[in-house]
Amino acid sequence: MAATLPMIAGALALGIPAAHAADNPSRDTLAGTKPAWATAKADKGATSNGAQVSARVYLAGRDAAGLAAYAKAVSDPSSPQYGKYLSAKEAQARFGATTAQVSAVKSWLESAGLKVTGVTQHYVTVSGDVAAAEKAFGTQLHNFAKGSKTYRAPQQTASVPEALKGAVLTVTGLDSAPHKASHDDTLPGPDSVFKNSGPFSSYYGSNTASSLPSAYGSKIPYAVKGYTGKQLRSAYGAGKYTGKGVRVAITDAYASPTIAYDAATYAGNHGDAKYSTSQLKQVLPADYTKTEECGAAGWYGEETLDVEAVHAVAPAANITYVGAASCYDDDLLDSLSKIVDNHLADIVSNSWGDIEQNETTDVAAAYDQVFQFGAVEGIGFYFSSGDNGDEVANTGTKQVDTPANSAWVTAVGGTSLAVGKGDKYEFETGWGTEKATLSADGKSWTDFPGAFTSGAGGGTSKTVAEPAYQKGVVPKSLATANNASGNRVVPDISAIADPNTGFKVGQTQTFPDGSEQYSEYRIGGTSLAAPVIAAVQALAQEAHGGKAIGFANPSIYAKYGTKAYHDVTDTPGGKEYAVARVDFLNGFDASDGLATSVRSLGKDSSLKAVKGYDDVTGVGTPADGYVESYKSTRHHH
Repeated sequence: MAATLPMIAGALALGIPAAHAADNPSRDTLAGTKPAWATAKADKGATSNGAQVSARVYLAGRDAAGLAAYAKAVSDPSSPQYGKYLSAKEAQARFGATTAQVSAVKSWLESAGLKVTGVTQHYVTVSGDVAAAEKAFGTQLHNFAKGSKTYRAPQQTASVPEALKGAVLTVTGLDSAPHKASHDDTLPGPDSVFKNSGPFSSYYGSNTASSLPSAYGSKIPYAVKGYTGKQLRSAYGAGKYTGKGVRVAITDAYASPTIAYDAATYAGNHGDAKYSTSQLKQVLPADYTKTEECGAAGWYGEETLDVEAVHAVAPAANITYVGAASCYDDDLLDSLSKIVDNHLADIVSNSWGDIEQNETTDVAAAYDQVFQFGAVEGIGFYFSSGDNGDEVANTGTKQVDTPANSAWVTAVGGTSLAVGKGDKYEFETGWGTEKATLSADGKSWTDFPGAFTSGAGGGTSKTVAEPAYQKGVVPKSLATANNASGNRVVPDISAIADPNTGFKVGQTQTFPDGSEQYSEYRIGGTSLAAPVIAAVQALAQEAHGGKAIGFANPSIYAKYGTKAYHDVTDTPGGKEYAVARVDFLNGFDASDGLATSVRSLGKDSSLKAVKGYDDVTGVGTPADGYVESYKSTRHHH
């Protein structure tokens, strides 16, 4: 399952270059810096003037509009600038903040009485007391009740002197109690072991559950034990490509202490190519924070899945894992920036996110700036679309996930995949699971098909306008669901995600006796789909003569309706499908008994996979023609 960012005050506090209006004619407001929860009703009065503040002032750069325009042109196969990427150094020189802008920002902050504690290409960090922060940002800081806790936040939207002429993108850290960095925060050990019970199918349909009740008019197969790279490579048309010479990066929070051992053991067990020296690298922060709040050990499985899936599908690609210091946006942005600033890879897989409701315009601007810098360098970002379908069951509100909603990333949706005998692609449905349990007498499924448990995230954004590449492909009814002029629809493309037709991973876990041992289990989620598509893109880049594909959406949509894709629907061949699954009640062994259930395929909340583009699977999944389609010479300049 995609790891979800916790919903915490201050976790999402960034800003955009704002309109010249605002409370004071000589200042520019930073939209989104006053959080929605900082209401008059929740106001507990002024924060003490002597309290300490640590903040990050993000820099807008010298030409924000030019950056977006170049990112668009360089990614569009029909543009004369297609593929004319800049180096990280060139991108920074052309679009980054000027030394004059940086020193103007520094002297403004210092003149207000704040201390500049660090300067990067993207932001200036400062610390000081509340009085100085209020002076700098033209707002009063008050304490506000949020739930049972009290946090500090700006009473009015923050602003900056107009003399800075749009040099500031946003500020974070004004709204929330300061987190003191600590140096003794070590990573916890791995989470407790999880195992699947059999019976299993070795490929889809190989083992029929003949003693269990029928579903949808026929006997159903047991769930697969977990597909391996060989089966996925065959299903998605890898052919002879291996991703040789292509660099893939993966971002998550924290870092599994056993990743090198686990990845090597897994590859050896499943016939994947051995890792060559330095094929798997890690780029990690000096310190980790918020390990309990973010559930650090839970992120190890995410990293393990991402690394093993990329290697299984693109066995010769180089993998760099870039771990964030925590699950907060500032730290995840740092990981993404590290990849862009040092051009560590051309393809970036990201299996994390939050609900769109928790994202403010300012956060979106900070992420989009990184994605645009990536695009001009030929770097593409792939984000899982989420694991809760339309999010209604999870949040009560129909919405998409973020950052997958960004117009500057490739959102990866999910399917249920049937790979048959001889690794042959049989069919896919949209991923959406309804679960019913076996009755006490074993003769029927209770309340079949049962309740919705999980499914591919998708739908229409409420905040992001429809990007040009979706026009003419995404049905009007989807694009205009929230707004007559059209919004971004998620996802763009998809791959295997259903944990009931999932992928096998191997990871060191904590056993009931307290020992730590390597163990294998089946897993899914759009957390699987994202690294699978990233790996397929590595194969496509190899086919493309090794030249980066960059931000891929314009290319992905240009191939819509061709033999590059499997067009996925929920009822392939007009039929409905389900699998039988048996689980250990304690997640480890049969000592506490077993639970038998039927899991329906293609039942994704209110979302439907239909003929053509849809908001479960996007344009579809890569078919045999997909990787090959990147061979054409017209893309070379």
